[in-house]
Amino acid sequence: MKLKTITVNGVFAALYIAVTYFIQPFGFTNIQFRVSEMFNHLVVFNKKYIYGVVLGVFLANFFFSTIPVYDLTFGVGQSIISLLITIATAKFIKGIIPRMIINTIVFTVTMFIIAFELKLALGFPFPMTYLTTAIGEFLVMVIGIPIMYYLNKRIKFERLI
Repeated sequence: MKLKTITVNGVFAALYIAVTYFIQPFGFTNIQFRVSEMFNHLVVFNKKYIYGVVLGVFLANFFFSTIPVYDLTFGVGQSIISLLITIATAKFIKGIIPRMIINTIVFTVTMFIIAFELKLALGFPFPMTYLTTAIGEFLVMVIGIPIMYYLNKRIKFERLI
């Protein structure tokens, strides 16, 4: 892996951690609004961003979670699964916005993994927890579409790495 790829992924992992830290009370409950999840859209621009996003999720869960063993297993796992699905579908979907919409749907649907985690770890009811975590993820990812799209116009994510 090139030094540039490692460096850029490190920067985005650090950004993920910083944003998670500042919005911490809303990122680790059954009603989640983890703003840093909008960085999941980076893989739409270049699949190499998977490393930075996963590292960011791992470290944020390691440092800030009240149930780190569960979050390191289920949270990181959900991110890896969702990112890989998005990367796999990218070759069939033309255009950044449609890919971001698919990415949003994938992350929203796979929140059942987080709901299952919260049921196991904290005894939260699965159906309601799935609903609340999926809604939070959906809202963050939808809000992230125009933000990441316009940031890309300026930063050119696909060429940055």
